[in-house]
Formats: sequence, structure tokens, C-alpha cells
Amino acid sequence: MQKPPVTLYLAAPRGFCAGVDRAIKIVEMALQKWGAPVYVRHEIVHNKFVVDGLKAKGAVFVEELDECPNDRPVIFSAHGVPKSVPAEAEERHMIYVDATCPLVSKVHIEAQRHAESGLQMIMIGHKGHPETIGTMGQLPQGEVLLVETVSDVATVQVRNPSRIAFVTQTTLSVDDTTDIVAALKARFPAIIGPHKEDICYATTNRQEAVKSMAPLVDAMLVVGAPNSSNSRRLVEVGTKAGCPYAQLVQRADDIDWRALRGAASIGVTAGASAPEVLIDEVIDAIKDRYVVTVSTVETAVENVEFKVPRVLRTAS
Repeated sequence: MQKPPVTLYLAAPRGFCAGVDRAIKIVEMALQKWGAPVYVRHEIVHNKFVVDGLKAKGAVFVEELDECPNDRPVIFSAHGVPKSVPAEAEERHMIYVDATCPLVSKVHIEAQRHAESGLQMIMIGHKGHPETIGTMGQLPQGEVLLVETVSDVATVQVRNPSRIAFVTQTTLSVDDTTDIVAALKARFPAIIGPHKEDICYATTNRQEAVKSMAPLVDAMLVVGAPNSSNSRRLVEVGTKAGCPYAQLVQRADDIDWRALRGAASIGVTAGASAPEVLIDEVIDAIKDRYVVTVSTVETAVENVEFKVPRVLRTAS
């Protein structure tokens, strides 16, 4: 049977960001320095393929610190942790390495600074997401109030409307967050926000590329994990920007080929925690079934790099 033709649009940038790259490197360098096992609290990044690869090298993933022995190093995930976690590690005299993305750490510092100025915090984020838990856990209970939607803004109860500030989770939809910020400013005119939105450069860049690609394609595949906030936002952004069909896939095996039947153009992008090898796997699967013409939709060039912690750069 003859393969149908398709134009394959590749979003750029896509896939790994500097924070994810750094977090994975931290686990690999810790294994080289201290040998296996090295413990990791929570998934280092939200991607099963990455986590399984690190498990094979000797990383042990746990949910809480009490599952770790005192005499082995532990790494905190890229999403950040509440202050109570490093405090407990220090109390137990554990070696720990913080792989929190520097852009998430920046939000933590902002929240702390506002609290020291006597401001109550509002966080725009997703309830239960590790990053939200980590940021809210920088301050005592009740000092950070969570809003997830514009409608939440109408009901949030603050201590003093003239003494509040807001921060945001770094992996949200840029457009949705803009609407929530507008609602906060309308209800609380004195609210203080970050100089620049906390949403990270990589999240913003991947969403912009998807917006540019969406009107060109009949269908879009987003490579990423179902628990990856930034990957799920890419599906939403693609649909809102005019793509008739967008699907989140972890691997090529997850592609719903029936849904792609009749598509003359397919877009491919990937969340910030999806490795290039999985993107290539999806592209190869499309090439197996179609005669492909490849086109790139590039909206930004990224050259950001974050240093790993000093403890991993020293011999002792």
C-alpha cells in the first residue's frame, strides 16, 4: 500500500530545557562521585523514560525523606521542595544536593522577600503539583494562598488587601496566567507582582512555537508525560491556537493513528522534560507511515545553561 504524503512541522524550541538538563546531570554526577545507590526524592523530572534510565544507573526514587538511609546522598527534584525537607536532611546529617531549577528557586526567594516585608502571598498554580507544594512550603502555613483559576480570585480570603503579593508556578499557560493576574489586580489594586512573570523562558518559548505552528497543521503531537504540567499546557495552547486535534504522547506507541487519518500536515513538539530520543522516536514512527516533507517552525533560539552545585564540581 502506498504511503500518503504529509508535511511534518517541527516546533523549535522543543524538549529539554536548561533546568531539566541540569537536574539530570546532577543525578549522573552524584552517581559518579558517591557511587550507587543515590536517592532521589520524587521524580527528578516528570518523564518516565528519564527516570527509568537513571534507575538503571543506580538512582533510587522515593516519595519522602524518611525512606532514605542517613548514610547515602539524596537529591531533591527540579520542582523544588518545602523548607522542611532540607531542614530534616540537616537534622539527620545527610548529604543532600538540591536540583531545584534556578528559575523555581528565584520564585522561592521572591516569596521569602515579600514575607519578610510583611506581605501575605498568593500563588497562581496547580494544587498538588510538586512545584506548588515546594513554593508554598517556603513560608509558614497560611502565608501562601493558592489560586488556580480566575473564579478562585473572587473567593480568596486575604488578611489585608493592601498588603499582598503574588508569584506563579513556572510551567503554567502564559495566556491563562495573564487572565488570573488581571483578575488579581482588579480585585486587589495594591497587589505586588514580580518584575517579570515567573513563568520560565522555556515554558514561554515552547508555547509561542506551538501558537505559531497550530494554524499550519491538521494535528499535533506533544511528546511528554501525563503528569508534566508544561507538556499538558502545550496540548491546551495548541488547541486554543486553532489546531483541530492535539494529543499528548509519552512514546511513539501511544500515537492514535486513527485520529491522524486524513491529516495533510502534522506538528510535533515536546515538553521541557522530554528527551530528544523520544521526539526522534515519534518522528521515525511518522516517517514509517507517511512520505514526509519536514519543515521547522522556529520562534526562539535558546542558549541558557545552569551550573551544577559546587559540591559536585569538587573532588572531595
